[in-house]
Amino acid sequence: MCRELGYTTTRKALLDHVPEERRESLETVTSSHSLSIPAGREWRRDLQLVDLEGLILLVNGCTKPACLPFKQWVSRVIATVQREGSYALEVSEVSRPTPPSELMDAIVRLEMRTERFHTEVLDSLHRSEQAWSQILDALGCRPGAEPEADKRELRHKTEDLFAQWKARLSITEDVWAVAVYILPTLAEAGRIGYSLETLADKTGLTRQRVHDCLRFLQKHRCICQNGLTDSGNPIYVAELPPA
Repeated sequence: MCRELGYTTTRKALLDHVPEERRESLETVTSSHSLSIPAGREWRRDLQLVDLEGLILLVNGCTKPACLPFKQWVSRVIATVQREGSYALEVSEVSRPTPPSELMDAIVRLEMRTERFHTEVLDSLHRSEQAWSQILDALGCRPGAEPEADKRELRHKTEDLFAQWKARLSITEDVWAVAVYILPTLAEAGRIGYSLETLADKTGLTRQRVHDCLRFLQKHRCICQNGLTDSGNPIYVAELPPA
């Protein structure tokens, strides 16, 4: 530190500017606290330590131009305390640091991903609404219209079947899209034979995702495979028929 302040030797700087009560050797300080000098630090036992007042005295005694602002500030503090009895730093507006470019890029990507997710959710909800509308069309009922007796029975079958499925598993959005499309046919005919292409086209999902949804419904014993159609599509039947 003394070298940074421009002093020739540490010993002379301390003797010239810091009184004995403001400095102490490292060995004396550690011994007074029943401590030992840390190993591996390469600290000399005669290393000199100074307190805050000793540090200020060293800086004030420095002749380097870089120390001038600090010495001026110390003089201003002393004069203010003598004149007013106290000193306080000037209140300045807290300047917000500019985030690093990596953080800004991450935030932009997150916002884009969030916006894309919201768009996908809205699209999925729209598909679900369309699928439910198809169920209503298949059941022949619309709000405000009383369905015929056979349609009403089919509607109850569909609702009962869906209630059993819902109680058996947590239906995610994509599984819901597949379920609401196949439910009316399962309730009416007890079986479905749609191709993956048809279900993908009707639900807006990929063929692989439709396949995963059907596997999910099979795994939770909502449907089970029972043969193949003439075109080679799996035939699924409701494993939990309405009571």
